[in-house]
Amino acid sequence: MVRIRLATESDRPALSELIPASARALSRGYYSGPQTESAILHVFGADSRLIADGTYFLAEAEEDGRLRIVGCGGWSRRRTLYGGDQMSPEDDPLLDAEREPARIRAFFVHPDFARRGIGSQILRACLDAARAAGFHRITLASTLPGVPFYRALGFAEHERIDVPLPDGLTLPVIRMERDA
Repeated sequence: MVRIRLATESDRPALSELIPASARALSRGYYSGPQTESAILHVFGADSRLIADGTYFLAEAEEDGRLRIVGCGGWSRRRTLYGGDQMSPEDDPLLDAEREPARIRAFFVHPDFARRGIGSQILRACLDAARAAGFHRITLASTLPGVPFYRALGFAEHERIDVPLPDGLTLPVIRMERDA
């Protein structure tokens, strides 16, 4: 049984373990090892602003009598399209829900729980919340392993973005969009 709930600051240690484990395992075959490690260091991670805004969800599963965080992801009413705290601008203005799409952000699922519908449950919670906040469209920057997942859930590919990494590598992502 998986339970979806909002993340709190106290979840950060578990997220700090989940996100690199997810990225390392699920990025194989899509990104090189150096690209993945650089992205973990410079791009991937939890975003404190999403947690503070109450728009970052966790999936918990019971394992050996205790709850374990097995997935995470959120949505945002702010301009930033991707990246964790290490990429967050100081000023991240709010979007106009009537004219601009909400952002889907920072989705990661533990590799032991991949392809079990956890990402879909988190995405549904995000879409419901974004709609309730008045958004009509949703956009995201998907990593390459996430593209089939988002495509299956109605997102259309719009453009490739080569995210520059500080060590000279790039991380290709695909901007995708759909109606909320």
